[in-house]
Amino acid sequence: MTTIIAFVSQKGGVGKSTLSRALAREAANGGLKTKIADLDTQQGTSVDWNRTRLNAGIKPVVAAEAFATAAGALKVAGQYDLLVIDGPARTSAGTLEIAKVADLIVQPTGPSVDDLRPAVREFHALVNEGIHKAKLIFALNRIGTAVEENETRAYIADAGYAVVDGCMLERPAYRKAQNVGHAVTETSFANLNSKADALIQALIDKIGADNGRHHQAQKTKHARRPAKS
Repeated sequence: MTTIIAFVSQKGGVGKSTLSRALAREAANGGLKTKIADLDTQQGTSVDWNRTRLNAGIKPVVAAEAFATAAGALKVAGQYDLLVIDGPARTSAGTLEIAKVADLIVQPTGPSVDDLRPAVREFHALVNEGIHKAKLIFALNRIGTAVEENETRAYIADAGYAVVDGCMLERPAYRKAQNVGHAVTETSFANLNSKADALIQALIDKIGADNGRHHQAQKTKHARRPAKS
């Protein structure tokens, strides 16, 4: 049975593609047949990243494909163990369509209120359309300090939503890694890889616990990688 994890947001630049790529990379490394469905046909950043990765010969191979609509992406879902939906940098009718079938809807957010306010409103809108809160979770990105992380978690908790364990730090090394086709779990720095690993593993554990798919979650557990030379 296919697991569908969707990364959505009301605005661009909050980390949807970053987390989509990392999750797909770790799932593929764990032996799951995985595809990223890139629904942002104007930008196509995950497809471009995947092309860079393939040209560089980076393993494991991660499949990615652009889809004009959510319906198109969902048609191929049955061919994979895991479908990672990298949603467009805006909400649409397709967002609700995705939310209805996804096992988990992840909304990355930065710590600023400019990120948090529209993010919370987006989840409120999905709940008002009948999406259960248990399927909605925030992931923290571009965090600068522990205090900032705690304040962001408190803001989201006050809004009534859950936040996955771990966070992505604001570090240039993550951008540099993705520029050459690596995921944020494949930087040149072991401590940054470990930090990204923890967030991705928390997402894997979340979907495994919620849907009784512990066998798939176990397959995607991965050893910590040493820093590349």
